[in-house]
Amino acid sequence: MLSEPRSGRLAAWGNALLAGLVAPDDAVLAIVGEDAVHRVEGVPGESAPVGLTLALGRLRTLGAAGMRVALPAPGHPLGLSGPPEFNARALEAEEAVVCHGAALGLVPEVYEAGPAGDVHVEVVWHCLPVREAPPADVPSLGEAERELAEALREATEVLTRLDVAGSGPVAQAAIEAYRARTEAGREVLAPGYPPRAVRVLELAQRVGALVSLAYGSGHGGAVSASEMAARSAALRPVERTARRAQVAAYNSFVEERERGVR
Repeated sequence: MLSEPRSGRLAAWGNALLAGLVAPDDAVLAIVGEDAVHRVEGVPGESAPVGLTLALGRLRTLGAAGMRVALPAPGHPLGLSGPPEFNARALEAEEAVVCHGAALGLVPEVYEAGPAGDVHVEVVWHCLPVREAPPADVPSLGEAERELAEALREATEVLTRLDVAGSGPVAQAAIEAYRARTEAGREVLAPGYPPRAVRVLELAQRVGALVSLAYGSGHGGAVSASEMAARSAALRPVERTARRAQVAAYNSFVEERERGVR
Protein backbone atom coordinates (compact mmCIF):
# COMPACT_ATOMS: atom_id res chain seq x y z
CA MET A 1 0.00 0.00 0.00
CA LEU A 2 3.02 2.28 -0.23
CA SER A 3 2.35 2.85 -3.92
CA GLU A 4 -0.71 4.30 -5.59
CA PRO A 5 -2.84 1.61 -7.24
CA ARG A 6 -3.15 1.88 -11.01
CA SER A 7 -6.92 1.59 -10.61
CA GLY A 8 -6.80 4.70 -8.44
CA ARG A 9 -5.01 6.73 -11.10
CA LEU A 10 -7.37 5.49 -13.82
CA ALA A 11 -10.50 6.24 -11.80
CA ALA A 12 -9.34 9.64 -10.51
CA TRP A 13 -8.16 11.02 -13.84
CA GLY A 14 -10.90 9.22 -15.73
CA ASN A 15 -13.44 11.01 -13.54
CA ALA A 16 -11.76 14.37 -14.17
CA LEU A 17 -11.77 13.68 -17.92
CA LEU A 18 -15.40 12.56 -18.00
CA ALA A 19 -16.35 15.72 -16.11
CA GLY A 20 -14.50 17.91 -18.61
CA LEU A 21 -11.97 19.15 -16.04
CA VAL A 22 -8.82 17.96 -17.82
CA ALA A 23 -7.75 17.40 -21.41
CA PRO A 24 -7.52 13.81 -22.70
CA ASP A 25 -3.74 13.96 -23.19
CA ASP A 26 -3.19 15.21 -19.63
CA ALA A 27 -5.45 12.50 -18.19
CA VAL A 28 -3.71 9.72 -20.11
CA LEU A 29 -0.26 11.02 -19.11
CA ALA A 30 -1.27 10.97 -15.44
CA ILE A 31 -2.84 7.51 -15.67
CA VAL A 32 0.18 5.92 -17.36
CA GLY A 33 2.60 7.50 -14.89
CA GLU A 34 5.97 5.75 -15.00
CA ASP A 35 4.66 2.80 -17.04
CA ALA A 36 5.62 2.49 -20.70
CA VAL A 37 2.14 2.14 -22.15
CA HIS A 38 -1.45 1.24 -21.24
CA ARG A 39 -3.90 -0.46 -23.59
CA VAL A 40 -7.51 -1.56 -23.14
CA GLU A 41 -8.70 -4.93 -24.42
CA GLY A 42 -12.34 -5.92 -24.88
CA VAL A 43 -13.83 -2.45 -25.40
CA PRO A 44 -17.27 -2.94 -26.99
CA GLY A 45 -17.07 -2.30 -30.72
CA GLU A 46 -13.30 -2.81 -30.88
CA SER A 47 -11.79 -6.05 -32.17
CA ALA A 48 -8.28 -5.35 -30.83
CA PRO A 49 -6.70 -3.56 -27.87
CA VAL A 50 -6.89 0.24 -28.10
CA GLY A 51 -5.18 3.16 -26.42
CA LEU A 52 -6.50 4.85 -23.31
CA THR A 53 -7.73 7.95 -25.13
CA LEU A 54 -9.94 5.96 -27.48
CA ALA A 55 -11.07 3.61 -24.72
CA LEU A 56 -12.13 6.41 -22.38
CA GLY A 57 -13.97 8.15 -25.20
CA ARG A 58 -15.79 4.94 -26.10
CA LEU A 59 -16.75 4.34 -22.45
CA ARG A 60 -18.22 7.85 -22.30
CA THR A 61 -20.25 7.10 -25.45
CA LEU A 62 -21.49 3.89 -23.83
CA GLY A 63 -22.85 5.87 -20.87
CA ALA A 64 -20.00 5.93 -18.37
CA ALA A 65 -20.41 9.04 -16.22
CA GLY A 66 -17.81 8.17 -13.60
CA MET A 67 -15.45 5.52 -12.30
CA ARG A 68 -15.17 3.73 -8.98
CA VAL A 69 -12.25 1.77 -7.54
CA ALA A 70 -12.29 -1.73 -6.07
CA LEU A 71 -9.40 -3.04 -3.94
CA PRO A 72 -10.50 -6.57 -3.04
CA ALA A 73 -8.60 -9.07 -0.92
CA PRO A 74 -9.37 -12.71 -0.03
CA GLY A 75 -12.59 -12.73 1.98
CA HIS A 76 -13.16 -9.01 1.39
CA PRO A 77 -14.74 -8.08 -2.00
CA LEU A 78 -14.17 -4.37 -1.34
CA GLY A 79 -15.78 -2.21 -4.02
CA LEU A 80 -17.04 -5.10 -6.16
CA SER A 81 -20.61 -5.79 -7.26
CA GLY A 82 -20.25 -8.92 -9.44
CA PRO A 83 -20.66 -10.98 -11.45
CA PRO A 84 -18.41 -13.76 -10.08
CA GLU A 85 -16.26 -13.83 -13.23
CA PHE A 86 -15.35 -10.15 -12.88
CA ASN A 87 -14.85 -10.47 -9.13
CA ALA A 88 -12.42 -13.36 -9.63
CA ARG A 89 -10.32 -11.38 -12.11
CA ALA A 90 -10.33 -8.34 -9.83
CA LEU A 91 -9.36 -10.42 -6.81
CA GLU A 92 -6.44 -11.93 -8.71
CA ALA A 93 -5.23 -8.44 -9.68
CA GLU A 94 -6.12 -7.04 -6.22
CA GLU A 95 -7.72 -4.03 -7.92
CA ALA A 96 -10.23 -2.96 -10.54
CA VAL A 97 -12.22 -0.01 -11.87
CA VAL A 98 -16.01 -0.15 -12.17
CA CYS A 99 -17.78 2.28 -14.50
CA HIS A 100 -20.75 4.24 -13.19
CA GLY A 101 -23.51 4.48 -15.78
CA ALA A 102 -22.21 1.66 -17.96
CA ALA A 103 -22.20 -2.01 -16.93
CA LEU A 104 -18.48 -2.38 -17.57
CA GLY A 105 -15.37 -2.77 -15.47
CA LEU A 106 -11.62 -2.73 -16.06
CA VAL A 107 -9.02 -5.07 -14.53
CA PRO A 108 -5.30 -4.47 -15.09
CA GLU A 109 -2.79 -7.08 -16.19
CA VAL A 110 0.82 -5.98 -15.81
CA TYR A 111 3.72 -7.13 -18.00
CA GLU A 112 7.41 -6.41 -17.45
CA ALA A 113 9.96 -6.61 -20.24
CA GLY A 114 13.59 -5.70 -20.84
CA PRO A 115 16.96 -6.50 -19.25
CA ALA A 116 17.77 -5.96 -15.59
CA GLY A 117 18.15 -2.28 -14.89
CA ASP A 118 16.12 -1.31 -17.94
CA VAL A 119 12.77 -2.95 -17.28
CA HIS A 120 9.70 -1.28 -18.73
CA VAL A 121 6.12 -1.96 -17.69
CA GLU A 122 3.16 -2.40 -20.00
CA VAL A 123 -0.41 -2.62 -18.72
CA VAL A 124 -3.39 -4.19 -20.45
CA TRP A 125 -6.78 -3.30 -18.97
CA HIS A 126 -9.38 -6.01 -19.59
CA CYS A 127 -12.83 -4.50 -20.16
CA LEU A 128 -15.48 -6.88 -18.84
CA PRO A 129 -19.22 -6.83 -18.00
CA VAL A 130 -20.15 -5.95 -14.41
CA ARG A 131 -23.35 -6.02 -12.42
CA GLU A 132 -24.91 -2.61 -11.79
CA ALA A 133 -25.33 -2.72 -8.02
CA PRO A 134 -23.96 -0.87 -4.97
CA PRO A 135 -20.26 -1.67 -4.38
CA ALA A 136 -19.44 -3.89 -1.42
CA ASP A 137 -18.32 -2.44 1.95
CA VAL A 138 -17.37 1.08 0.84
CA PRO A 139 -17.70 3.65 3.67
CA SER A 140 -18.49 7.32 3.33
CA LEU A 141 -15.60 9.78 3.54
CA GLY A 142 -16.66 10.76 7.04
CA GLU A 143 -16.76 7.16 8.22
CA ALA A 144 -13.42 6.44 6.58
CA GLU A 145 -11.77 9.41 8.24
CA ARG A 146 -12.99 8.41 11.70
CA GLU A 147 -11.95 4.79 11.20
CA LEU A 148 -8.52 5.84 9.96
CA ALA A 149 -7.78 7.98 12.98
CA GLU A 150 -8.39 4.97 15.23
CA ALA A 151 -6.48 2.66 12.88
CA LEU A 152 -3.45 4.94 12.93
CA ARG A 153 -3.39 4.86 16.72
CA GLU A 154 -3.71 1.08 16.69
CA ALA A 155 -0.96 0.64 14.09
CA THR A 156 1.41 2.90 16.02
CA GLU A 157 0.73 1.02 19.26
CA VAL A 158 1.31 -2.36 17.60
CA LEU A 159 4.54 -1.25 15.96
CA THR A 160 5.83 0.25 19.17
CA ARG A 161 4.96 -2.85 21.18
CA LEU A 162 6.73 -5.09 18.67
CA ASP A 163 9.81 -2.84 18.45
CA VAL A 164 9.13 -2.22 14.77
CA ALA A 165 8.61 1.53 14.71
CA GLY A 166 11.97 2.16 16.34
CA SER A 167 13.81 -0.81 14.90
CA GLY A 168 16.64 1.17 13.39
CA PRO A 169 17.81 2.94 10.24
CA VAL A 170 15.76 0.83 7.81
CA ALA A 171 12.51 1.79 9.50
CA GLN A 172 13.56 5.43 9.72
CA ALA A 173 14.57 5.48 6.05
CA ALA A 174 11.18 4.08 5.03
CA ILE A 175 9.34 6.75 7.00
CA GLU A 176 11.54 9.53 5.62
CA ALA A 177 11.03 8.27 2.06
CA TYR A 178 7.27 8.41 2.59
CA ARG A 179 7.48 11.95 3.94
CA ALA A 180 9.70 13.10 1.08
CA ARG A 181 7.29 11.69 -1.49
CA THR A 182 4.35 13.35 0.23
CA GLU A 183 6.11 16.72 0.37
CA ALA A 184 7.33 16.58 -3.23
CA GLY A 185 4.19 18.31 -4.48
CA ARG A 186 2.69 15.25 -6.13
CA GLU A 187 -0.97 15.56 -7.03
CA VAL A 188 -2.68 13.04 -4.76
CA LEU A 189 -5.98 13.15 -6.66
CA ALA A 190 -7.13 14.61 -9.94
CA PRO A 191 -8.90 17.98 -10.24
CA GLY A 192 -12.48 18.02 -9.03
CA TYR A 193 -12.07 15.95 -5.89
CA PRO A 194 -13.14 17.46 -2.56
CA PRO A 195 -10.35 18.44 -0.13
CA ARG A 196 -11.61 15.89 2.37
CA ALA A 197 -10.97 13.10 -0.14
CA VAL A 198 -7.36 14.24 -0.50
CA ARG A 199 -6.97 14.29 3.27
CA VAL A 200 -8.48 10.82 3.67
CA LEU A 201 -6.35 9.34 0.90
CA GLU A 202 -3.14 10.80 2.32
CA LEU A 203 -3.96 9.42 5.76
CA ALA A 204 -4.88 6.02 4.29
CA GLN A 205 -1.54 5.91 2.49
CA ARG A 206 0.25 6.83 5.70
CA VAL A 207 -1.48 3.99 7.57
CA GLY A 208 -0.71 1.66 4.68
CA ALA A 209 2.94 2.69 4.81
CA LEU A 210 3.12 1.82 8.50
CA VAL A 211 1.52 -1.57 7.89
CA SER A 212 3.90 -2.29 5.01
CA LEU A 213 6.80 -1.31 7.24
CA ALA A 214 5.63 -3.73 9.92
CA TYR A 215 5.25 -6.63 7.50
CA GLY A 216 8.52 -5.91 5.73
CA SER A 217 10.79 -5.51 8.74
CA GLY A 218 11.44 -9.14 9.53
CA HIS A 219 10.45 -10.39 12.94
CA GLY A 220 10.93 -7.06 14.71
CA GLY A 221 10.36 -7.74 18.37
CA ALA A 222 8.29 -10.85 17.70
CA VAL A 223 10.60 -13.74 18.55
CA SER A 224 8.14 -16.63 18.48
CA ALA A 225 5.65 -18.01 15.97
CA SER A 226 2.78 -17.09 18.27
CA GLU A 227 4.00 -13.50 18.56
CA MET A 228 4.40 -13.21 14.80
CA ALA A 229 0.86 -14.54 14.37
CA ALA A 230 -0.35 -11.98 16.90
CA ARG A 231 1.31 -9.19 14.93
CA SER A 232 -0.44 -10.28 11.74
CA ALA A 233 -3.76 -10.56 13.53
CA ALA A 234 -3.37 -7.09 15.00
CA LEU A 235 -2.37 -5.44 11.73
CA ARG A 236 -4.90 -7.17 9.47
CA PRO A 237 -7.89 -5.01 10.48
CA VAL A 238 -5.72 -1.89 10.27
CA GLU A 239 -4.74 -2.73 6.68
CA ARG A 240 -8.38 -3.45 5.87
CA THR A 241 -9.40 -0.04 7.20
CA ALA A 242 -6.75 1.68 5.10
CA ARG A 243 -7.94 -0.10 1.96
CA ARG A 244 -11.56 0.86 2.66
CA ALA A 245 -10.53 4.48 3.13
CA GLN A 246 -8.58 4.52 -0.13
CA VAL A 247 -11.63 3.27 -2.00
CA ALA A 248 -13.85 5.83 -0.26
CA ALA A 249 -11.51 8.64 -1.31
CA TYR A 250 -11.26 7.56 -4.96
CA ASN A 251 -15.02 6.92 -5.18
CA SER A 252 -16.05 10.20 -3.56
CA PHE A 253 -16.16 11.96 -6.94
CA VAL A 254 -18.95 9.66 -8.13
CA GLU A 255 -20.69 9.62 -4.75
CA GLU A 256 -20.95 13.42 -4.70
CA ARG A 257 -22.31 13.49 -8.24
CA GLU A 258 -24.96 10.95 -7.25
CA ARG A 259 -25.99 13.11 -4.30
CA GLY A 260 -26.21 16.14 -6.56
CA VAL A 261 -23.36 17.99 -4.86
CA ARG A 262 -21.86 18.81 -8.26
